[in-house]
Amino acid sequence: MNPAEDGAKRPVHGALVKVLVHRLDARGMTLEPYASRCVRRGEVHELLTTDHTDPAAGARVDRVGFLGFVELGCAGVLDRGDRVFAGGREIGTVLGFDACHFPNHYNVIVSAPHPVTGRDLDLKPETEIRFEQNSGP
Repeated sequence: MNPAEDGAKRPVHGALVKVLVHRLDARGMTLEPYASRCVRRGEVHELLTTDHTDPAAGARVDRVGFLGFVELGCAGVLDRGDRVFAGGREIGTVLGFDACHFPNHYNVIVSAPHPVTGRDLDLKPETEIRFEQNSGP
């Protein structure tokens, strides 16, 4: 997000529809060159965590923990740097997007101290997922 270009936005929220419990060390995802993605109400996207920190287009993301699939409850814009919450608990920030499964769904890659899974966080179906604009530096 570029504060010189971006104004305020509403949070995007949804509900977890499937919990994922696995982790990989050689996933081989590639970050899209886009810092944001528009999303629609009712779409389902996959959430993953990683300890990778390079947001550059084409950066390879290998170490991941799979959180699950979220059905979005409203349309909005997801931006790199948005804060991500599961059941009210902050789990990290959006690092970027991988489109290897698009148009079926995006992989929304969440930067966290270490890759965690849905099981690690004790997530359940219907857990609320929220993406909020990061107002920090």
